[in-house]
Amino acid sequence: MSFRFIEDHRDAYPIRLMCAVLEVSPAGYYAWRDRPASERTKSNAKLLAAIRQTHRDSSGRYGSPRVHAVLQTQGRGASRGRIERMMRRHGIRAIMAPPRRVRTPTAVTTCRSHRT
Repeated sequence: MSFRFIEDHRDAYPIRLMCAVLEVSPAGYYAWRDRPASERTKSNAKLLAAIRQTHRDSSGRYGSPRVHAVLQTQGRGASRGRIERMMRRHGIRAIMAPPRRVRTPTAVTTCRSHRT
């Protein structure tokens, strides 16, 4: 997390100063920066692209259960929980129908004093 902060703000502040403030070593930052992306990160990027495509194909109507079902039929092995987390983290939400207003029928009475 602190290395990501340093990377994002390296144009505004000196790297050695940020490393000192965040109590990390500059060598650790440079090692992190030069390290290749992990397999999990690559897998998450591919899965996120598939989730976004499925969501776009459904015109934004599919939530995580349907996206999971579509991805399973395509042969992508990811759990529903992982898809839920990724959709939540990246702000992908299904279009929700507005709540329906339920109207209760008014009581019919024959007594004149109860009529409004």
